[in-house]
Amino acid sequence: MAGLREYTNRVAVVTGASSGIGAELARQLARKGMRVALVARRADRLEALAEQIGQAGGEASVHVCDVANRGAVESCAKEVQSAYGRLDLLVNCAGYVTHVLFKDHDLDDIERIMKTNYLGTIYWIKEALPLMRAQGAGWILNFSSFAGLVPQPDEAAYTATKFAIAGLSDALSYELEPLGIHVMCTYPVMVRTEMFTREVMDRMPKDSERRFIETDRFVAETLRALERGEHHLVVPRRYRGVVILKTLFPKLIGRKVGAVRLEVLRDLRS
Repeated sequence: MAGLREYTNRVAVVTGASSGIGAELARQLARKGMRVALVARRADRLEALAEQIGQAGGEASVHVCDVANRGAVESCAKEVQSAYGRLDLLVNCAGYVTHVLFKDHDLDDIERIMKTNYLGTIYWIKEALPLMRAQGAGWILNFSSFAGLVPQPDEAAYTATKFAIAGLSDALSYELEPLGIHVMCTYPVMVRTEMFTREVMDRMPKDSERRFIETDRFVAETLRALERGEHHLVVPRRYRGVVILKTLFPKLIGRKVGAVRLEVLRDLRS
């Protein structure tokens, strides 16, 4: 399956489009000529983004949907099909992280994070597949995380969802390639978004602030990889070496990650 090189008049669904990576992806896809269905829970933010895209000469529609709700996803997918009649690119960007030690993590939130990050992706792929199969072509872009390759303490439940996304993406890439549907999984490492509040940064290693990259750079690199037909992308790419070392020396890297992430946490033994 070739990479996605032609955008004009094609249709993309972007979940998690109300902020951060999802919003920037919607902007860049619209600039390339795609018609973009914006999907998230926050209607006011989606409306503002759609207006911004329209003023720049692009086309976007607003679809309020909680991806953790299966029925809501089914209804939203019908809206998109009714509005556009096709679907070329599905971007599964909706998700969130809770930075908390597992011993203190509320079970209700653990269930919610699994429904949002993993099952929300499942729901949208199941809705997109009939359209893509009928067209004989399509692209699915899933978002895992560096935590989906190198397990992270203080976000164990989130890490589990991102490992699930990574495994799902690999398995689907084998299944769907013969049907003309390309699956790519992206692993962001340190991308500056509103998720990284001051409270979160206080739980991160002391030098984390200088390691972040901006959202526009991350999205541009992701789209270039999709155009090349890649299946996996770690951004920034320099972190790929850590993934290789984790494969070769799992105990060594595990001890290092644990030491770096846990040393700043005052609530570790409380």
